Amino acid sequence: MRLTVGEKVKELKLPAIDGSTFDLKALEGKPFMLSFFRFASCPFCNLRVNELVKRFDELGDEFTIIAIFDSPLEHLQKHAKGHQAPFPILADQENKYYKACGIEYSVIGMLKGMFLRMPTLLKGLSMGYIPYQLKGRMTTMPADFLIDREGVIQVAYYAQDEGDHLDFDLVKAFSNK
Repeated sequence: MRLTVGEKVKELKLPAIDGSTFDLKALEGKPFMLSFFRFASCPFCNLRVNELVKRFDELGDEFTIIAIFDSPLEHLQKHAKGHQAPFPILADQENKYYKACGIEYSVIGMLKGMFLRMPTLLKGLSMGYIPYQLKGRMTTMPADFLIDREGVIQVAYYAQDEGDHLDFDLVKAFSNK
């Protein structure tokens, strides 16, 4: 079942690419974006993480991002460590939180993204984000949630295709409130 605006975020505890275990309790009292991605070698997902890393300093001092991938930890470490993200990147291999947050799977969304976002896909491939190993589901659709200081969802965005994410300017506006 999809999460909706006004709901509180429940617990979240997952392995991070740095080898630690991330616990959502560490963010109590801070606003953040919770982002669900596809598999670790997804060109669209890696382009988005690249954008978030490059523009992270635009998001205010207390705001952060939690990026969750539908991949085993060792595969995620191989494909995401190079980003050197200033925020946690987590592995949910069992899809525990994907299920709890109503993350969707869509063959149509996957195909739609491949064809309608071909320039973006080609850009990702040209930057070296080549999905030569797939560990995770190809049909996972991204989702982004903006969460306030009280842990309440203020924006719930479920992607229409594999390359769709909440507009960065909306994230920036929320983070600087």
